[in-house]
Amino acid sequence: MFLKKVDESFSLTLGMAERLGVDVTSTVSADPEMNAIALRSAVFKCTACKQQKACKSLQAKHSHLDAAPDYCRNW
Repeated sequence: MFLKKVDESFSLTLGMAERLGVDVTSTVSADPEMNAIALRSAVFKCTACKQQKACKSLQAKHSHLDAAPDYCRNW
């Protein structure tokens, strides 16, 4: 159950980054050790979020966002 939640949160985190124009792959590649730790932290923040259904819905409706929603713990 926990790994499923982490996997869902990873997808939501990457999805939000994509919608905000953040290239996670390039960011992590620029400094793999530090930025992989930051990505892991972002995924775990997302895991604790109580608004994941709203986030999934938002991402399903929008391929681009100018800003993250107020409830987003990462952006």
